[in-house]
Amino acid sequence: MEFRLIDRIRERTAQERDDVPLGIGDDAALLAVPAGMQLAVAIDTMVEGVHFLPGTAPADIGWKVLAVNLSDLAAMGAAPAWALLALTLPVGIEAAARAAFVDGFAEGFAALAKPQQLALVGGDTTGGPLSISVAVHGFVPPGQALLRSGARPGDAVMVTGTLGDGAAGLQVMREDRGDSADPAIAHLLSRMRRPTPRLAAGLALRGRARACIDVSDGLLADLGHICECSGVGAELDAALLPRSPALVEVFGDLAARDFALAGGDDYELCFTLPMDQVDAVRAELDALGCGATRIGCIVEGSEVRVRGEDGAWLALASRGWDHFGA
Repeated sequence: MEFRLIDRIRERTAQERDDVPLGIGDDAALLAVPAGMQLAVAIDTMVEGVHFLPGTAPADIGWKVLAVNLSDLAAMGAAPAWALLALTLPVGIEAAARAAFVDGFAEGFAALAKPQQLALVGGDTTGGPLSISVAVHGFVPPGQALLRSGARPGDAVMVTGTLGDGAAGLQVMREDRGDSADPAIAHLLSRMRRPTPRLAAGLALRGRARACIDVSDGLLADLGHICECSGVGAELDAALLPRSPALVEVFGDLAARDFALAGGDDYELCFTLPMDQVDAVRAELDALGCGATRIGCIVEGSEVRVRGEDGAWLALASRGWDHFGA
């Protein structure tokens, strides 16, 4: 049964690459890193009830578990190449239901993988609580990887896209407001279920951004990682936070601000760069379709602070997602 499940996944995700001499089928894959490239590797795990709600469509799970990993490569300025998949499926369910889940999962995974020419080169299936781990591998020229440690006082802080939609979409589902006939709610749900990893933006930021991270746990938390690694602080302007019209329509201005600051699950890029490059980078990312917004600046110190519309510093109840609830 296990090998047939693997076959079903392989059939739906097949992707030929010259740098994969041997893919799925043996005890290990054989892979060739192109000359003059470094290998960037990232791994993420998603667990039912923690990272996605029970009853989530298998295709959406397949898309998102790959998207969150590709977002890590985007934040490093790496071009995706290969993936490994470990799929833990509930025991005790009928074979037909298990096969239907795998088919849907693989179709969602492939819908994102194939346009990126990403090859699934191996993995494992086992029984237990529903969870999925994906490891992705990408290439970046030596010295061009985007790191968290290069931000400098005076840099602009920028983000791609809009913030808060992903967490707002999850809130919509938790409140059982998932009426997809409402265009605003449908937008939030789509952003939560199928986020877009900003791979092209990450490549464009090579040699431009001084520091970069993807927004997965919330803007304040993730920008805080940049500040910690760089030995700096940051000051943000709440009025500049890019928020979608759908987010404001469904939740209002104040809640939209809080989602944008601490919601997470957006997988946009937050990066810093010299102020004199802001306009050029914004124009380039506009041309790529994701855009970029300057939301603040890097300063001396270690704290990430947010200035409200009235000019006073905000006292914030949440700074982002904590995986262990501490």
